Amino acid sequence: MKVPGNPERLSTGPRLLAGARVTVAAIALLLSVQQTWSQYTLFPAPASEKARILIEAATDLVALEPMVRDFQLVAPDVTIEYVEYVTNDLFAKASAQCARNELGADLFLSSSVDQLVKLANDGCGSRYRSAATDLVPATAKWRDEVFGFTAEPAALVYNRDVVPKEDVPHTRTELLDLLRRKSSLYAGHIGSYDIAQSGIGFLLASADSRHSSLYGRLIESFGRIGLVTRCCTADIINDIESGRVAIGYNLLASYALGAQRRGARIGVILLRDYTVVLSRGAMIPRTARDPSTARRFLEYLLSMRGQHLAREVGLIFNPAEMRELESTQKSPSGAEILRPIVIGPGLLAEQDQAKRARFLAEWYRSIAPTP
Repeated sequence: MKVPGNPERLSTGPRLLAGARVTVAAIALLLSVQQTWSQYTLFPAPASEKARILIEAATDLVALEPMVRDFQLVAPDVTIEYVEYVTNDLFAKASAQCARNELGADLFLSSSVDQLVKLANDGCGSRYRSAATDLVPATAKWRDEVFGFTAEPAALVYNRDVVPKEDVPHTRTELLDLLRRKSSLYAGHIGSYDIAQSGIGFLLASADSRHSSLYGRLIESFGRIGLVTRCCTADIINDIESGRVAIGYNLLASYALGAQRRGARIGVILLRDYTVVLSRGAMIPRTARDPSTARRFLEYLLSMRGQHLAREVGLIFNPAEMRELESTQKSPSGAEILRPIVIGPGLLAEQDQAKRARFLAEWYRSIAPTP
């Protein structure tokens, strides 16, 4: 995702706080001055236009464009306006639309499903039930308002020309050991999300803190070697492909595999101690301008045709396959490695502002320790 004006604006958080006392108030101030970025794309109806919907999404268009165009093959009378945001910016935009009770976007799409659950909990969602939504596993939907239409693992991604085979970690313990043994070699060359700027980054970091006793040691190690932070998966993968970053942590595997198919010299690893799997979610807001056409697009996303194309373009591990994947993917000890993020009220804790600010302050203290 390109950020106009200053491509580094979403990677400067830790530097802004370096040398300062990292407090909850400081985090709140940092978040309050964030800029908003968006990109508009129009997909005119292939036939005579009879309907038009506005999709606002925290999903890179390169990932979803094949599905938008395929939908228009079965619905050629629909024009689609697609506005792409960073996850936190989409959440702010959607919250404002809901609070003002004004007509706006017809469909929200986001990998930060905790933010969609918060919107639904605040009364922003519109309930919808059909044969297609009934097939979505209970773990991938909530209140017939938020629906997961993919299930994507968070992976470790590395540059195959930079990282020798013997250095490639397959567990977090191995990653910690690598950063300890070869800290000077990999200093400034490990990348991940700036979790204050990226909703998906925050969600994955929060999942790490629950699933791993190594979480604290991991972010301390990232701080020592100078973690490179970005807003978005695509930006980090671009850095890895160019060699500016050697290893990326907690990146959406679908983007990495897409880059790999396009010829990028990168490797993708699902860590064997555990792998977090999240669903890209969809929600029709109660203030949608054309909820009927929005439901047609949602039906397409959940249909056999839509799910098949999602797998083909790299939005892998759709929700219908999640349980089978969980039972077959095992660690060497025999334990299940896939840890799905369940779409439900449990995610509301991720959006508690006091808890969020404390978590971010702890992260910044480790990533950018004060002198």
